[in-house]
Amino acid sequence: MKILSFSFWQKWLFSVSIVIALFGLLLAFFGQAPVFYALFNQQVADVFWPDQGIPASVLPFQAWMFGLLGAIVSSWGVFIAFLAHFPFKARERWAWTCLAVGITLWFIVDTALSLHYGVVVNAISNIFWFLLLALPLLLTKQYFVKHQP
Repeated sequence: MKILSFSFWQKWLFSVSIVIALFGLLLAFFGQAPVFYALFNQQVADVFWPDQGIPASVLPFQAWMFGLLGAIVSSWGVFIAFLAHFPFKARERWAWTCLAVGITLWFIVDTALSLHYGVVVNAISNIFWFLLLALPLLLTKQYFVKHQP
């Protein structure tokens, strides 16, 4: 089944990876900005500090953790972008497999830990990003299957 073209899905994957890289940079440098607080930090604080909010003594640790997480997320986006733009675009099977396994591993581990600790907002965010990344992989798999003579 062919839904849109291979080129469309390759560009989709590349574009989503660029958005992920930019999001990671925003998280690294502005993770405690009001927009992040409203969309994410408040929900996390409600899980771990339901009565008093984030203690002031935790804020520097949180800023450091967001810096590290943002660095990881932005570099992850760059890796996906390079894979999507070069070997995936060239239809090298290993690139599809690398993306599928890496993205699935991230999703399972991150989502399981988020649900275990009750950070539902992160699990929901993971589903959104996973769908954006998995959709082009599912719809391009046919281009990476080895054909037997």
